[in-house]
Amino acid sequence: MSEIQINIKNLSLAYGDTTIIDSLNLAIPKGKITVFIGRNGCGKSTLLQAMGRLIKPRTGSVFLDDRDILKMDSKEVAKELSILPQSPIAPEGVTVEQLVKQGRYPYQSTFKQWTQEDETTVNHALTVTNMEELQNKHVNELSGGQRQRAWIALNLTQNTDTLLLDEPTTYLDLSHQIEILDLLYEMNRKDNRTIVMVLHDINLASRYADHLVAIKDQKVFIQGVPEAIITSENIERIYGLKCRIGFDSKFGTPICYPEGKGRNIKTNNGIYELA
Repeated sequence: MSEIQINIKNLSLAYGDTTIIDSLNLAIPKGKITVFIGRNGCGKSTLLQAMGRLIKPRTGSVFLDDRDILKMDSKEVAKELSILPQSPIAPEGVTVEQLVKQGRYPYQSTFKQWTQEDETTVNHALTVTNMEELQNKHVNELSGGQRQRAWIALNLTQNTDTLLLDEPTTYLDLSHQIEILDLLYEMNRKDNRTIVMVLHDINLASRYADHLVAIKDQKVFIQGVPEAIITSENIERIYGLKCRIGFDSKFGTPICYPEGKGRNIKTNNGIYELA
């Protein structure tokens, strides 16, 4: 069995005459959490959308389990890969349960309507995401973290081995960011799902990613385990930002301390005082 879930070969993406990604090659490992990092506008979200077949490449191919994703049937793709775009908007008046049920669309047909299996899958998704008590609430009445859990529940009902998520922690406070990332981590570890995310927070990316991919100059700039990628030299080359790198005392993962302006706290015999 292949160790690669998604294989991207010579991929070029563009909006009109503006090239966003140019001749990019990348292999996404199966059963791991891969996180894309890089400056705003570097093409991370565009690349993720191409992987989810939302954007057609100018050139090159995306292979899902060795099959060209553009040559696969739409429902076939939807049974194997789900994508959560950045800041999705639910139709007005839709409840959580109605939204989550949409994930079973790929399994419906003229000859196969709603089944007990569909009902069981939806209930499981609501349970796993802790949305059972909110299933009758309208999506637009939920908090940011609750909405994200509702959309992730929809993705879960598709029952795919691969999940693509574009900035799933955007607009969330810190507690909700950890809540969502912990949920995704558990889904990966328990179900061996391949998860690919775009994240802006370097420290959270370092904690949760098995495989880190930095995008720069329309290509993969560097990739590997966070411990190898997150260095002061690489951060300066990727973001143009000077920083210091430490390590989390509990998780052992890299922590980026950016340089810049701010309050200067000095020590006096080991006691921190305001300068």
